[in-house]
Amino acid sequence: MKALIIYATVEGQTGKIARFAADHIRELGHEVLLADADDPSEIAFDGVDAVILAGPVHQRRHPKTFEALIEASKTDLEQRKTLVMSVSLSAAFPEGLGEARDYLIEMEMRTGFKPDSEMLVAGAVRISQYDYFATQVVRHVVLRGRDHDLSAGEHEFTDWQAVSAALSTFLEEQ
Repeated sequence: MKALIIYATVEGQTGKIARFAADHIRELGHEVLLADADDPSEIAFDGVDAVILAGPVHQRRHPKTFEALIEASKTDLEQRKTLVMSVSLSAAFPEGLGEARDYLIEMEMRTGFKPDSEMLVAGAVRISQYDYFATQVVRHVVLRGRDHDLSAGEHEFTDWQAVSAALSTFLEEQ
């Protein structure tokens, strides 16, 4: 089987998740192509059996360019098995899962595309990349009272075993 992973990344965590997914798919014995959504010239659907779309959530939505690519590729995507991996800090906390699901639903409504499978993936805190305003948004809006101390610095919430398991299940269903 040949899989295509199309990803968008803002702070790097979704890119890391996409590369991890590509390595895992290769370990399972499949061919995989990795493409950055910001360079659509890299993206070709010919011979592709499955597509994984990985996008981060910032300010309550996935990147506009990522959503535009999904909308523009809707016909190609509908002809293949698809998995969307929506990466957010909200997905890192049980009480944030409803909000994380809302981000995905809103993207599906905007793009008109509903994937075969979906996964909410916990992202990371990249405090060194935030200015004062972004730090305050993360502290008081995104994390608002959740159990994480930003003064601890960088923190990765991604559950790599869950990502592996979801990818394996998705590919087995082919």
